[in-house]
Amino acid sequence: MCPAPETNKRVPQPAQVDLNAWRPSAAQPVLRARAQMLAGIRAFFAAREVLEVETPMLSQAATTDPALASMRVAGLGYWLHTSPELPMKRLLASGLGPIYQICRVFRDGERGRLHHPEFTLLEWYRPGWTLSALMQEVADLVHDLLHRLELPPKPPLELPVEFIRYRELFQCGLDIDPWHCSPRELQAVAQARGLGAGLKLDTDAWLDFLLTHCLEPQLGQHGLSFVQDYPPSQAALARLSEDDPPHAQRFELYWQGIELANGFQELTDAAQQRQRFAEDQAVRAASGLAPVAQDEQFLAALEAGLPESAGVALGLDRLLMLACGAERIDQVLAFPIERA
Repeated sequence: MCPAPETNKRVPQPAQVDLNAWRPSAAQPVLRARAQMLAGIRAFFAAREVLEVETPMLSQAATTDPALASMRVAGLGYWLHTSPELPMKRLLASGLGPIYQICRVFRDGERGRLHHPEFTLLEWYRPGWTLSALMQEVADLVHDLLHRLELPPKPPLELPVEFIRYRELFQCGLDIDPWHCSPRELQAVAQARGLGAGLKLDTDAWLDFLLTHCLEPQLGQHGLSFVQDYPPSQAALARLSEDDPPHAQRFELYWQGIELANGFQELTDAAQQRQRFAEDQAVRAASGLAPVAQDEQFLAALEAGLPESAGVALGLDRLLMLACGAERIDQVLAFPIERA
């Protein structure tokens, strides 16, 4: 006799399928605006005789920066780049002159309203330029692109530009001096605002936390805000000033409370750069992160001689977001990672 059927047994149900997942996340007017933006960038730099270049997305080295996570390509032993910065500086050292690149870059563990693991970066370098000249060109480019985009509603065509020193931003906004403060003092500032409960951070991490949560939302609300002259410990690949106390010759651009660009007066000293890589590796080890292969070919280019230069990276997805009034980065991407 056949056994009676188990009427109370749960029958597996097919997984829910989003039948619209094949469609792009971005509306067609936004996709057309992206094309206009890319064409506008190329026209802008062609008129200024800046050469478009391409460098590899795959690298034998990963970024040593503990705050960034490179993606490893399984089976190849290579890394996807987080920025084209180092190979572009090798081109500068070869004597190519002013250059720019539009490329996709990759950062592991970044996903949110303003973050995506794959995004589009515009990066360019100006040999012989100062940061002041480069900041003006960044503002010129943003204004030029806003004039070109055909979006409903039309974004503002003229944005006032302001320049704010990092130290003054913290002194005026939080009544603290970022050059002379301890992690405990910064933690107290955060906790007084109901933030950072349970966090144990070092000085730079607390400064970044306070900048992100307390100060950034007010930046660029009436135009373009350039924050400049960062603490020496946040120099990354920027050179230090000869002031007393010194500062990192670095700026970031904000519009509507969102960071769009990061620029440096580039460090050209190979010994200093090698020391900074070693310091990054030490921080990685102290944080439990694995060491990574550093870019020895870039260091060799510095040894050969990198010209005095100013350089900047601009996030194009975020710029398009703000120009078209989008709330999330997914709204300006054809296919976010979940639909890739």
